[in-house]
Amino acid sequence: MHHHPITIAKDIYFIGVFDPDIRTFDIVMRTANGSSYNAYLIKTAEGVIIVDTVKKEFQDDFFRHVEALCSYDEIKYVIIHHIEPDHSGALPELIRRAPHAKVLISPQATTMLKALTNSEEINFETIWTNKQLHLGGKTITFLTTPYLHWPETMSSYVQEDKLLFSGDVFGSHYYDKRLFNNKVGDFSYAFQYYYDHIMRPFQSYVRSALKLYERFKIELIAPLHGPILRENPYQYIDAYKQWSHKVDTNKGSGKKILSIFYLTSYKNTQEMAQAIFEGCESIEGVVANMYDLASIESQNMIAILEESDGFLIGTPTINADAPKPVWDLLSCLMFLEKQGKCAGAFGSYGWSGEAVDHILARLKSLKLRVPPLTPLKIKLIPSQSELEECYQFGVEFAEILNGKLVEIDLT
Repeated sequence: MHHHPITIAKDIYFIGVFDPDIRTFDIVMRTANGSSYNAYLIKTAEGVIIVDTVKKEFQDDFFRHVEALCSYDEIKYVIIHHIEPDHSGALPELIRRAPHAKVLISPQATTMLKALTNSEEINFETIWTNKQLHLGGKTITFLTTPYLHWPETMSSYVQEDKLLFSGDVFGSHYYDKRLFNNKVGDFSYAFQYYYDHIMRPFQSYVRSALKLYERFKIELIAPLHGPILRENPYQYIDAYKQWSHKVDTNKGSGKKILSIFYLTSYKNTQEMAQAIFEGCESIEGVVANMYDLASIESQNMIAILEESDGFLIGTPTINADAPKPVWDLLSCLMFLEKQGKCAGAFGSYGWSGEAVDHILARLKSLKLRVPPLTPLKIKLIPSQSELEECYQFGVEFAEILNGKLVEIDLT
């Protein structure tokens, strides 16, 4: 599917790619009709700046767009706002093709960048709030906006065009080739869904980012996913303001928040988590989210646990126990008001499968409400019928969370 680079401001082009077929994103979100990985290219009198890249599977399209606009030796800088694979997937190849280009990232992204490119030799520099890049008549001011939704996330502002490269903030998983908010269909549900699932756990960070943005006059917001916001961008900023200042969004909407944390070595626990998630989401009045414990920091765990009415922990069994990230999650519970939270565990195993029992025992000793569901343990790769069981487990857990009465074993 080939489309030409689209001009979004003077000498600034959209060189991202569309992914109309994706249906679950990061295993965290359902995308009703696909998504986009937005990347941009800025031409200046003194060379080219690339702003973010795309998921690796789509890099051929990305490079076609780049080549339609410039030659690789014109690229002076590559700004990476967020080093998650869907935005940095094409970066190793881009660095190979434009080795003299300098990569600009936040300090927190340094180790990730080295791991991603498998090299210590990268030409890069770290940037943070108020640092500026001046190149050929374009002035870019960098803004540190951490935990939106990873620790290393950045935004930046192009002064001459009053354009905010917002990163994941103001994004939506919504596919429409017409790209601009005043041209695409109604994506308000996707915009809100994205906020609810990705940003809400970090709403104090959202408020800090909004404060940074207040200093600028913004005429255009170019996020990393979904439509580019050029008509009345302030309506989106105002929506974020309103949502991030609600003391507790769940109580307002009456929906119960259910978080599913999982750790997976061979995708088995992840597949179980996915089926449980679908079961949970099928229950009216429950919003389920999935989080991979391998890539989540403890202060984020605390924020997510805090706002969850219930949570499930999915773990493999390694050396007859649950791996460290699972215990890290449990240790975060010490910081919380736990009264009334509903909790459970599930997992896959190779030999013995004790981890799930250890976790359930620990949840009970922490005085969480642990519904008396049959422990869900699956040996190795889950079969179709076992995935059905997982779905059912999700349904039952969500119903209990939603107030269905069952005898709770507090022993």
